[in-house]
Amino acid sequence: MDRTRDQVEKIIRDQKPDFVMYDMACWIPEVAKPLGIKTIKYSVVSAAAIAIVLVPARNVVKGKPMSEAELSLPPTGYPSASVVLRGHEARSLLFVSQPFGEGVTFYERSCIGMNGCDAIAIRTCHEIEGKLCDYIGSQYGKPVFLTGPVLPESARVPLEDRWAQWLDGFEAGSVVFCSFGSQRVLEKEQLQELVLGFESTGLPFLVALKPPVGSSTIEEALPEGFEERVKGRGVVWGGWVQQLEILDHPSIGCFVNTCGFGSMWESLMSDCQIVLVPHLGDQILNTRLMAEELKVAVEVERDEKGWFTKENLSNAIKSAMDEESEVGSMIKKNHNEWRNILGSKGFMSSCIDKFFQNMQRLVDH
Repeated sequence: MDRTRDQVEKIIRDQKPDFVMYDMACWIPEVAKPLGIKTIKYSVVSAAAIAIVLVPARNVVKGKPMSEAELSLPPTGYPSASVVLRGHEARSLLFVSQPFGEGVTFYERSCIGMNGCDAIAIRTCHEIEGKLCDYIGSQYGKPVFLTGPVLPESARVPLEDRWAQWLDGFEAGSVVFCSFGSQRVLEKEQLQELVLGFESTGLPFLVALKPPVGSSTIEEALPEGFEERVKGRGVVWGGWVQQLEILDHPSIGCFVNTCGFGSMWESLMSDCQIVLVPHLGDQILNTRLMAEELKVAVEVERDEKGWFTKENLSNAIKSAMDEESEVGSMIKKNHNEWRNILGSKGFMSSCIDKFFQNMQRLVDH
């Protein structure tokens, strides 16, 4: 992106927009401000991920990488006791001290971008991450504009016949659906532990995963005899699936995912019980927001390497799916309340309307 600076500057000079939104191109304010153009730093990750890592309160010394021990502690003034990292989990955020472009680290690039902008924008809402957004605003002395979740109101295309017909064969709310997204690739051993965990629940399941490291297909990586044992009640699919449309199917009763920011919102808007298996730093923080603060999900217990056992996964799913248990009933009640808030008539549009109003005030100022 940095190598496009000259071309981007020419476009901005020629087009003369009212404002420019950017993510990692931290030099945009240097280009836009001399032309009287407002700038907005837009984040596609959660406010939690920004607030705990990418703030001046970290007091990072240039040329001195942050340590795992430093990252495991929240910055001064951080407003949440539950949306935090636990010990070894900070390891997945060490990349913020690594170079991200020429002569600048990921942390520096992010902070420069937020220091230089006229406003910070985040794809979230005040109801969910309000105190974290307020903290970010106070750290940078900038207004923070929120777009809301920005999700479609309902599935827009029919579910593929293959999955619609298969799911139609099960009772309402009985099937466990698992999707780890397009980026997560498991080790073969972990994939086998995952599918054995689903098998041991005794519940019907649909798992969509990329083939593990070293395997060309998902089938060749499955445990011996697994497909025969789960025939008729379990499918492990190695390709892409329509996640939103599957979540909308009445047979789906539980959604197991890594809690990437997109899946976090899709989970909240679904009618499913939620089980979370985070892998990377922002996913872990999103998971803490969901499981510890909002109390709408169950987090799968993992070891210091971030790995889980089939027993951990099975227990988490059964705990969530037992709606008569204390945990199952609690997360269902809380989830219903949040889904009703987020899905209430006019909520999404009011978030966008307010976002546009804030942008207009920024231009007029």
